[in-house]
Amino acid sequence: MAWALYVLLKPVNKNLALLFLLLNAAGVAVQCNSLLNSFVPMMTYHNSNFSSVFQSEQLDALNLLFLNLHKSGFTIAQIFYGAWLLPLGYLVYKSGFLPKWLGILLIADFGGVMIWFFQFFLLPGYDIIAYPGLAIGFIAEFSLSLWLLFKGVKEPNPAVAGETGRAV
Repeated sequence: MAWALYVLLKPVNKNLALLFLLLNAAGVAVQCNSLLNSFVPMMTYHNSNFSSVFQSEQLDALNLLFLNLHKSGFTIAQIFYGAWLLPLGYLVYKSGFLPKWLGILLIADFGGVMIWFFQFFLLPGYDIIAYPGLAIGFIAEFSLSLWLLFKGVKEPNPAVAGETGRAV
């Protein structure tokens, strides 16, 4: 999806399109690395070497630590997934072939994801702070997906499409 959006929005501003693609790739890398932590509990319970070295309570605590690391790593990845929404929203807004309100929603989604990220680490007991941003995020990302799926894009403005004048 990120690559398709890059190809679609590269004629608007190549550098910003590359920025959102790299931010998305960084989020994927962090999330994949975080996913490794969720495999540790399976490895410790299915390997007799661990049970001979650690007591049952110690293994449980160790496994809980790795599961919590996975959750925190998933949330850290959101800073990259949230940050990619800012250049994406700007490019959608400036594109001329996608509706401006989608760009505004994506920029608002950036704010919501950043609120969720900071709330998770700074105010962990106050999840309600992030709920409005999560709702905006759902509306923004679902609307973009539906728009591209059912409406597609209008013919690009030749002035925006770049020097080649190629349609996207």
